[in-house]
Amino acid sequence: MSESTAAAIPAESGLRDGPAFAVPTPAASQSATTFTILISLSLCHFLNDMNQSLVPAIYPILKDAYQLDFGQIGLITLAFQLTASLLQPVVGMVTDKRPIPFSLPVAMGCSLLGLLLLSVAGSYHMILIAAAMVGLGSSVFHPESSRVARMASGGRYGFAQSLFQLGGSAGSAIGPLLAAFIVVPRGQSSIAWFSAAALLAILVLSNVSVWYSRHPAMIARRGHRTPAAIPASPLPRAKVLGAIAVILILLFSKNVYTSSLSSYYTFYLIEKFQLTVQHAQYMLFAFLAAVAAGTFAGGPIGDRFGRRPVIWFSILGAFPFALMLPYAGLMWTGILSIVIGLILASAFSAIIVYAQELLPGRIGLVAGMMFGFSFGLGGLGAAALGRIADITGIETVYHYVSFLPLIGLLTALLPDIERRK
Repeated sequence: MSESTAAAIPAESGLRDGPAFAVPTPAASQSATTFTILISLSLCHFLNDMNQSLVPAIYPILKDAYQLDFGQIGLITLAFQLTASLLQPVVGMVTDKRPIPFSLPVAMGCSLLGLLLLSVAGSYHMILIAAAMVGLGSSVFHPESSRVARMASGGRYGFAQSLFQLGGSAGSAIGPLLAAFIVVPRGQSSIAWFSAAALLAILVLSNVSVWYSRHPAMIARRGHRTPAAIPASPLPRAKVLGAIAVILILLFSKNVYTSSLSSYYTFYLIEKFQLTVQHAQYMLFAFLAAVAAGTFAGGPIGDRFGRRPVIWFSILGAFPFALMLPYAGLMWTGILSIVIGLILASAFSAIIVYAQELLPGRIGLVAGMMFGFSFGLGGLGAAALGRIADITGIETVYHYVSFLPLIGLLTALLPDIERRK
């Protein structure tokens, strides 16, 4: 390898000394943020999560068409989320050792097939299979695209992760709105129209994969014969494991509460306030739009003030508003859900970057674990909350979950690794 090529390889990537594949640190990298790649990833995240959000958005249609109960609705979410959550950490570990640039368009192809199957599914079991296929696409897309976002960050890790997450959150928000305008009036078969969005994402991701494969770190890695070593964490192993355990518990509180709104909010509004399905979808869109705005805000704020303060404010700060939600009227229910979405969503980018700094060189594993665990918890939470709703009523669910943000107090146990640096 020539000296000029070696000089182009970031220090943290470890390709000159043998550590695992990673990306530039702010101190080592002089390159500007690659906005074209970041915007492309954000756009594809938008298209991916927009298509994914169609699954919960059409629950009222499926419930009436197939005479499903809340428990069966929860199992559809579980089928989708478990496929993604179980495979994402595996994908992350494999690609940490051997990145696969062109896996991104292949992943979106799986989602495309899942959408087409969902549009023609004639039985409950076929719906479960279709939802699982959409989840399979996510299991590859999220860890690999998160790695590329970090590669293109120019050292602004929080900003890059937030821009990437913004696309996903915006897609999740617009999905129910499109479902209200397109799928609700035209029926289940109209889901096939959204396969055009998946096809567009395949084309864009093909271009991203070409950039990814030509990145200096990738070029050098292909000629690197010795096994990759893993960079050392800034903390002892026991403290790293303890911090990861706390992060996963915090994700539990965040994602199970978020699942209660994204999966059952429309049913709650219809039952408590006698809204139409379309009106309830508009209010769900308002909540998910707030989630998108909060997601983008969390990363840059974390870059400036640190990840722990953002995590503190995000999870624990939502508690008083969650506590008030079950007792609010229609107008205040809408306002409170927007405030909760803004505050609660700001944690995710900060949590991912914090975990990546805990485990340097494990970018894919961390992204797969965080996204996968989030999906898994969302699915398990949806299934459990569905059973509770069948037994006690949908309104009771929101009384129970309003105490989940209190788990945010565990943020005090997270070590301040930024101060150590």
